[in-house]
Amino acid sequence: MTNRREPWFDEAAGPLVRPYAVTRGRTGARHDLDMITLVVAAHWDQPLARMEQEYVRIVERCAAPTSVAEVSAHVGLPLAVTKILIGDLIDAGYLLFRSPPSTTSDRAPDLQLLQAVLDGVRKL
Repeated sequence: MTNRREPWFDEAAGPLVRPYAVTRGRTGARHDLDMITLVVAAHWDQPLARMEQEYVRIVERCAAPTSVAEVSAHVGLPLAVTKILIGDLIDAGYLLFRSPPSTTSDRAPDLQLLQAVLDGVRKL
């Protein structure tokens, strides 16, 4: 804990304050984004200069289809925060997304898909 007379800077606040500030206090995403949902940049001709740094980094990372989990790891933000920011970019038309196919209870899970997810998590 810091001394009360010492200045309190953003670095001292740690990871608790920054995600709240980045999402402007929002806690839920507008889109149903899963960890393995793929996102890709829709338009590269839209100006990114006026966007906040986190948004720019996400759009740049999504030049090729990338999972939400990979984007989160790349930008260094918690998954929940990344989902909110990706949702903002989808709403603004910067990103497109494709959710994974839903599995029904009468079908066995796709082992290839599960292996691909496991391999991706291990790379993180």
